[in-house]
Parts: sequence; structure tokens; C-alpha cells
Amino acid sequence: MMEQDAGGLVEGTFTTGSDTLTDASSMSPLAASLVRQPRRNSIWKAIVRQRLALTGIILVAFFGLIALIGPYIAPHGKTEQFSGERLKPPSREFLLGTDEFGRDVFSRLLYGARISFEVGFIVVGIAATFGVLMGIIAGYRGGWTDNIISLLSDIIFAFPAVLLAIAVITMLGNNLTNAILAISLVYIPPFVRIVRGSTLTVRSTAYVEAARSIGVSTPRMLTRHIFPNITAPLIVQASIAFALAILSEAALAFLGLGNKAPEPSWGSMVSGSYGYLQISAWPAIAPGVAIALTVLGFNLLGDGLRDALDPRLRNL
Repeated sequence: MMEQDAGGLVEGTFTTGSDTLTDASSMSPLAASLVRQPRRNSIWKAIVRQRLALTGIILVAFFGLIALIGPYIAPHGKTEQFSGERLKPPSREFLLGTDEFGRDVFSRLLYGARISFEVGFIVVGIAATFGVLMGIIAGYRGGWTDNIISLLSDIIFAFPAVLLAIAVITMLGNNLTNAILAISLVYIPPFVRIVRGSTLTVRSTAYVEAARSIGVSTPRMLTRHIFPNITAPLIVQASIAFALAILSEAALAFLGLGNKAPEPSWGSMVSGSYGYLQISAWPAIAPGVAIALTVLGFNLLGDGLRDALDPRLRNL
């Protein structure tokens, strides 16, 4: 059904049974904003109503703030050593004790947070960019394009994540940049699968068929009509991938890959103090707990976003 408003703009609506769906892209800016604003508010309220999701937001915000300001509030330098203070328990001067080299664990924990979050942001950015491009093209074009992209994703997905990352680092060299590239490669296939599946669903809808019938170009179709309607599962996947990227970086650092000593990293801090657990467990416990809480926060946030963005689960 097509309606003409007072300003001469055409507003498009699609009727399915008793429900009328409004295409916000064809509205006037004012009308579109009035439709989007209540939806944003309802999504935010749905997230806040869930205690676990709210807990995830608090954990993510807390560690994100630590990553942002940690180096500025650290009481000591990240590589500063104190002779005669090796493996000391927590005290007023060293809040979380010292490690095997007499370095302040609390200060190194604050510095390491920034590295972990930088890895998470870069990995999600790279994986999401390539995953969205490949997935949306595969889902929209279909045919041999879909088969090739799906086959490549399945091949990468068949390898264990850590082993594939180790293989990539072995070929490219052992440094943090190559570790980020390796982790990004590992998490491209999940984005491809989610975007491809969502695109297959959206491309058969009435408004996409209508846009195709009037000759809308493929780039405009993908950017204006398909991509905005597949962002919900994409946001959820991004939050989960962020947590997995932090966990993968920590696992590689524990194995001595990626971030090199003496630069602080939560994974390398656990690895370095592993042999001294019976003497002093604090250098391993502190970064281990930080990794666990950060990953837990992003997982809870991802679950909350899934429930809030999925109308079938919103009222359960």
C-alpha cells in the first residue's frame, strides 16, 4: 500500500496479514526518527531489565575504563623492577604483590588491559569487515559465488582456532601484529556464516523484491536494504567475538606467542608466573581473574543483546 503525505513524499508500507510494516528508508527524516526512537528505547529497556545483561554491561564498562586510563593511574612502571621484592604478597605499596622479577603486578595488570582491549577491537574490526563483505555477497548472489565462499569458510572453520593461529604465526613471525592477524583469520568464518544466513532470509522479503523490480543497483541494495536489516545478529556476534579474541590472545601469550616480554599482557603474566604458584599465586591469580571476568562480561552482554534484539525472546 502506498500513501502520499502532505509534503509530497511517498511513504511505503507493506501489509502482511493483519500487520503493517513500515519501510523507514522511504519515510521523511522526521517520520523515520519518530519510528526509530521508540525502538531504541525499548531495546535499551529490554537489556536493562535483565540482571545478567546489566552485570555484563558493568563488567565491560569497568574493564574498558581500566584499559583506557590504566596506564595513567598505575602506581609503578610496567617494567619497573624492585630489587629484593620478588614474589612478595599484597601490601600497601604493591596492591597485588610482585612477580618473579620484582615488578608490581597491579601496575602490569593495568597496562595489560589496554593491550587485551586493543586486540579485541582490532580483531573484531578485521573479522567483521571481511566476514560481512563475504557473507553478504555469498547470501545475495548465491550460485557458485556462495559455494566458493562457503567452502573457504568451512575449511578455515574446520581447524582448531588456537592451532590455526599458531600455524599462521609460525609462517609470518612471532609478534603481536601477526598474532592479531592470525586471530582475525580464525574469527572471519563465524561472521560469514551469520551474515550469509541472515542475507538469505532478507533477500526474499517483499521490500527487497520490490526494490529489485524497480532496478535498484546491487551496491545500493546491499547497503540500503539488506545490511541495515541484518545488524541485530551481527552486533551479538561482535560482542561474543570480542570476548573470544581476548581469550585467544591470552592463550597465545601463555604459549609465548604474540606479545613479547617484557611488555605486559594478561596471558603472558599468567605464563610467566606459572612456575611459581606454590611460592606466590598472586601474579597468576590476578590476570587470570581479569581474563575470566572480562570474557564473562562480554558473554553476558552478548546474551542480553540477543534477547533484546530478537522480538521472539524479548517478552519471555
